[in-house]
Amino acid sequence: MPWVGGEVLVEDSIRAPRPLSGEALRSSYFDTTATFTLGLVRFRDGALRLGPWELLRFGSPATDPQGVTWPIQSGLLAAGPGGRFEVSWRDGRLAATVDGYRPALPLPIYALTQLPFHHALVRLQLLRIRGRRPSAGVPADVSGRLAAAAIDAALCAGITFALARKRRLRALVAIAAGYHVAAWSASGRTLGGAIMRQRVVAVDGSRPSLAQAALRFALLPLAALRMRAVHDEIAGTDVIAE
Repeated sequence: MPWVGGEVLVEDSIRAPRPLSGEALRSSYFDTTATFTLGLVRFRDGALRLGPWELLRFGSPATDPQGVTWPIQSGLLAAGPGGRFEVSWRDGRLAATVDGYRPALPLPIYALTQLPFHHALVRLQLLRIRGRRPSAGVPADVSGRLAAAAIDAALCAGITFALARKRRLRALVAIAAGYHVAAWSASGRTLGGAIMRQRVVAVDGSRPSLAQAALRFALLPLAALRMRAVHDEIAGTDVIAE
């Protein structure tokens, strides 16, 4: 994250073979902010809001054939007016760039708090806009996914039984969370995935981020209740065969 004179430059990008117009990006980018923040942050009347508080207020967007730019005007998270937020598609990549923004937080605190949240949210937004087509690979079949899940569940249960003497359910959840999140964000493969020759990827084919992996694991109970891959739909991930 380069910064000069208190101004930061932050960019996130993903692979996106299908071109997207600036008008399409302008009309769709902030649509699911509330979904990804559990309804806490919403985009309304030109501002990102947390309840009654304006986090960031933007000026009127400027649209060109390949992107859209919002000037940053004010808000609790801005030290003052200045800077811009741009979303654009160029040369097969979809990118979101913050340039010239001056955070209200001291830069070391900003780098440890607001910046990681920004990266996580922006990546989820870009993956949603990109969509699942073209696919990152051949989707793994349902039976293979269930077999991999069973192998991983047995492994986590075995580790829990060997290490925990009390509160085994709590220990099982913690071990399963650490194991899956670490494996998915490091390589996309758990032991079960490696045995069944499948891998978790972001929908653009890249490795899932730590935030994506954590969100995917947290949504597993919802996926089980609905009997469909809600965790992949929301986390911007997929499971492909290798």
